[in-house]
Amino acid sequence: MVLREDRIIETVAMIQRRIEDRFPDAGLTKLCLRLYNVATKAAERSVSIAKPILWIRCTAGLLATALVASVLAIAFLAVRNVNVDPTLIADGIGQQPEGVVFWTQALESGLNVLIFFSIAIFFLFSLENRIKRRRALGALHELRSIAHIIDMHQLTKDPERCFRNNNDTKHSPKQTMTPLLLNRYLDYCSEMLSLTGKIAALYVQNFDDADAVAAVSEIEQLTNGMSRKIWQKIMVLEQLRDALQRTDSDPRLSASTNSQRGLATPVQPPAPSPQLADSQTFRAAMAKKTDETKP
Repeated sequence: MVLREDRIIETVAMIQRRIEDRFPDAGLTKLCLRLYNVATKAAERSVSIAKPILWIRCTAGLLATALVASVLAIAFLAVRNVNVDPTLIADGIGQQPEGVVFWTQALESGLNVLIFFSIAIFFLFSLENRIKRRRALGALHELRSIAHIIDMHQLTKDPERCFRNNNDTKHSPKQTMTPLLLNRYLDYCSEMLSLTGKIAALYVQNFDDADAVAAVSEIEQLTNGMSRKIWQKIMVLEQLRDALQRTDSDPRLSASTNSQRGLATPVQPPAPSPQLADSQTFRAAMAKKTDETKP
């Protein structure tokens, strides 16, 4: 199972259209459009990062071929020039045969060539990995910035402000959303954060680098933490809306609810006292009896 770039891009485009339908003039709409462009570039960059860098690999291959050829040539020359009896490694004066001296020098030169070419080949292969890592980390840094911008858009969206008449100052953020619109706005932010983590995962799907994988894990943890904060706001919003519906259906709770919401409590007319009710009943009975005794 692999992540499909086309499905991720299609999902981001769908969310962008949904946000534009509900909030055509909101900054979140433009931010989602930017996320769509980043997702499109990520699909291309991830494929490019997974591909080998040909000029580096060709150079490394040539160096490896030259290394093998050099070692074989030095070994051939050394063997050809060693024509002494192995028992005659040294004469009586302590001098070594000429062939053994040449063989020793050839061995030293061969080791130097082997070390030099090995270091060059290792450098080229590590260079390819470093170039790919730099590309991936640069793209992941852009996604990390987008995640923080999404979090900034929901920072001032307080659920309680939809249900209370707060004493706002002139610098307080304006709350113009209904509970339904605020719910959808927060949900859109959560979905965008989730897609940001999915886009980041594209870069390490075919590029197994420890630093890049760690950066992707960091972005996923960041977006998950931000999504949890948003869902806490959504839960508070749902609880406040349910409490409002219960109090609206029960008149006995309306006074306390209105006071919590900052609304004026309606004044009920005073109930008549028991003494006044009894006197009114007595007068009504006497008037009825007088009417009955009249001819």
